[in-house]
Amino acid sequence: MDWRVISLHRIRDLDLAAPSAAGRPAFLSAASGLVCIHDFIYVVADDELDLGVFRAQTSEPGLLMPIFAGTLPLDAAERKKQKPDFEALVHLPAFGNHTHGALLALGSGSKRTRRMGALVALDSTGAVHGSPHIVDLSPILSPLNEQFVALNIEGAIIVGDEFLLLQRGNRNDAVNAIIRFSLNDIFGILRKGTHAALVPHSTTAIDLGDVGGVPLSFTDAAALPDGGMVFSAVAEDTDNSYDDGPCVGAAVGIIDSKGKLQSVQRLHYPYKIEGIAARVDSDAIHLLLVTDADDPETKASLFSATIRQ
Repeated sequence: MDWRVISLHRIRDLDLAAPSAAGRPAFLSAASGLVCIHDFIYVVADDELDLGVFRAQTSEPGLLMPIFAGTLPLDAAERKKQKPDFEALVHLPAFGNHTHGALLALGSGSKRTRRMGALVALDSTGAVHGSPHIVDLSPILSPLNEQFVALNIEGAIIVGDEFLLLQRGNRNDAVNAIIRFSLNDIFGILRKGTHAALVPHSTTAIDLGDVGGVPLSFTDAAALPDGGMVFSAVAEDTDNSYDDGPCVGAAVGIIDSKGKLQSVQRLHYPYKIEGIAARVDSDAIHLLLVTDADDPETKASLFSATIRQ
């Protein structure tokens, strides 16, 4: 097992041109999912109803695009109860009427109100095209509550003809898992809005190790060209999927195309990394990562890092 320590380089904070609502800060504080397409950097935050849109070639503040209607309470506890808890963002290839693909934001599935998703069409440049479409992801997420004591989906990626979800464990239930579905079955739900339960092809438990007795748990992943994935993980000292806890460690790692853990590399500082994107260049994997500090007064940041293969 590769336990090397790697460093992150801070690129920018996720400042916004305007807040999501009066009384909210003009920055994202709880970035939880990341997708990069051409010059666009898309970020979902688990305490917002909006999609953050940033540009790679500028440090100017980003814009928010509403993907759910309504407003959330300003009070932190009430906000947490009512939020859709967007924890994953995935870039879908062309399907149906989405000739240039789409973004899909997913809730964690940990509660009934967190099983909704938002489908956002893209144009040929990777820009948002048209209005978001709300989709009920209960056919995908509800059956998983029977498999896991505390369902907490934190990442979604596409590998070949499969759609993968990442289950995040915690100190009380340290099971991390990769859940595989047929991508065509997912497209069927997104196109038709069917309510029939979807059964995964397979579920594979992954042990990522621990930091001082606190298990490392998935927070996101990005697909690699060889059919494997690079993932982010944190050791958050909490015993359930709802309450936050101190982050005592963080890591990135690689799982190969057969689902075998190849490496886990600790970050030099325990930033709570919750979103990851990857670009492969010869013998290196270049990463972008976003943070969630579990503090509405602290700005989320965009970092870069490189893994040498």
